[in-house]
Amino acid sequence: MTPTELTCDALLGGLVRIEQPRKGQRASADAVMLAAAVPARPGMRVLELGCGTGVGMLCLAARQPDIAVDGIEIQEDLVSLCTRNIAANKMEGRLRVVAGDIRKRIAGITPNTYDQVFANPPYFDASRHRISPHAGRATARHENGEADLGQWVAALLRHARPGGGITLIHRSERLPELLDALMAKKAGAIRITPLWSRAGEPAKRVILRAIKGSKAPLTLEPGIVLHRPDGSYFPEVDAVLRSGAALPA
Repeated sequence: MTPTELTCDALLGGLVRIEQPRKGQRASADAVMLAAAVPARPGMRVLELGCGTGVGMLCLAARQPDIAVDGIEIQEDLVSLCTRNIAANKMEGRLRVVAGDIRKRIAGITPNTYDQVFANPPYFDASRHRISPHAGRATARHENGEADLGQWVAALLRHARPGGGITLIHRSERLPELLDALMAKKAGAIRITPLWSRAGEPAKRVILRAIKGSKAPLTLEPGIVLHRPDGSYFPEVDAVLRSGAALPA
């Protein structure tokens, strides 16, 4: 990508700075909320699937400096951007990104070894939704000949160590598919956190956390309302998006 095709943007109140495509898939509140939901502790090894330009892994690493984070991304141009963003944020010693397809074995990424694995899988089934004309956005948002939702869940669990955790964010309408995939792969201690844009509205997003191999029952968490009636964020949400605060573990 040429410089004119990119923008340089600040996240978490300037704690993280990224270059990203001017057009196509860009940083979103969903990616920042997802990173804030990963229960990472000092010394952990963490993996992000579909890391894009590095928004999630950089935000997580800014919040928790004593972890190592790997990222996998299928789009080669975004791998290059992510590598540059890691360097620009001076995190080369503990963050890295590799190119690869999450459905396949990837050199340098060892299954069953990560303490936490997280992802923001494509939200839309291409057979039921109009596909974006922008190739990069289509890959990020639509299951269009690449990994489907079940394969994303399988990859999350395949890379987590026994007893390790997975975290993902997705549309609430696809919750039945997510739960089927998690239970089929023997994940337990599933925790569902609804995200409401405003009080009184249906939740459009959910954050799911689960433990590989656990037999603990499912828990429906109280959920989070993002916006006040005037459209501004509630203080606890603003602390996540602007200051790098964590969501309750």
